[in-house]
Amino acid sequence: MEQDRSSQSRPPHVLVFPLPIQGHINSMIKLAELLAIAGFKLTFLNSHHNHERLVKFNNIAAHFERYSGFQFKTITDGLPLDHPRSGNWFLDMFEDTMEPKMKESLREVLVNSSPPVDCIIGDGFLGFALDVAKELGIPIIFFRTSSPCCFWVYYSIPDIIQAGELPINGSEDIDRLITTVPGMETYLRCRDLPTFCRKLDIEDSIIKLVVKQTRKSLQADALILNTAEELDGPILSQIRTKCPRVYAVGPLHAQLNTRLNAKHGESYDHISNTLWEVDKSCIFWLNKQPNRSVIYVSFGSITSTSREQLLELWYGLLNSKTKFLLVVRPNSVIGKDGEGEDVVMELMEKSKDRGYIVNWAPQEAVLNHRPLAGSLRIMDGTRL
Repeated sequence: MEQDRSSQSRPPHVLVFPLPIQGHINSMIKLAELLAIAGFKLTFLNSHHNHERLVKFNNIAAHFERYSGFQFKTITDGLPLDHPRSGNWFLDMFEDTMEPKMKESLREVLVNSSPPVDCIIGDGFLGFALDVAKELGIPIIFFRTSSPCCFWVYYSIPDIIQAGELPINGSEDIDRLITTVPGMETYLRCRDLPTFCRKLDIEDSIIKLVVKQTRKSLQADALILNTAEELDGPILSQIRTKCPRVYAVGPLHAQLNTRLNAKHGESYDHISNTLWEVDKSCIFWLNKQPNRSVIYVSFGSITSTSREQLLELWYGLLNSKTKFLLVVRPNSVIGKDGEGEDVVMELMEKSKDRGYIVNWAPQEAVLNHRPLAGSLRIMDGTRL
């Protein structure tokens, strides 16, 4: 598709396309707003399902009305409306179910866009966006929302396998060094790898999917990461040996707060982009706690757990003698006939003296709160 360059006066039109998962939306909508503040025309392309939840639980439309060139568009994520979108659904369904429908929908949006899209900033796990961009002649930048170290380890998995350092045997020392990731030879251990790297089958479909999408990220016109040179300079230098145009643009939340304060006299704290209804009572509970006295534990946006695993975690928190704030997302505890939700209610009652349990928390407000001493995010084994 040839780009219409007849009007040199119009601002560049950027389409931002996140993976349809909470954590990826968080960072990419911040990047989109930073670009809107800088004067770009922005299209934020979200899934129907997630956009409906954004509108339901946030004042997202009112907030972005201040940017005349900002618009939301939606496409299917390829799943039925009643799909729970919890547990292992993403990795299990991405290639066969989600990717084909999302790819075609993305192409349709780009072909029909007016004014035409000048650049795509796509989530680095959505490799098919590169295929569409090349077909239509549109520059594309991939944004990887994971840390540079995580990205570089994923890229290096084939080399780790070839060197015989994977798979990890269940009985071996998990402190064994992984020595074949350039720049990380002296400190990367087996225990630092994601759980899917502990599979004995190195031909596992999840390993193949993660490697495929990661290596495809480096075929884009540029790669951006939510970090700073001062924090991750050595690993960024390693990534640049494969993709010279790597830009560290973070931390996005701090940059956005600075620019919102300068432009509107406000911070990002007043706007949320959560896909669940937050329970703000946890902030009132935190207000009563001493400084650096609380650990924050969250199961994230797609992780599921069993009743037994939740109880084990809860007993561990109690035995730590440290106050805790535990977030257990609705319908995330696997059990028969509602027993998963029953155990959450039971633990809420039993935790009153030591901690506080909510279904969903305003995470940025929690992480910025003075009583917080540390945090633990329990993911599904893959930080994409």
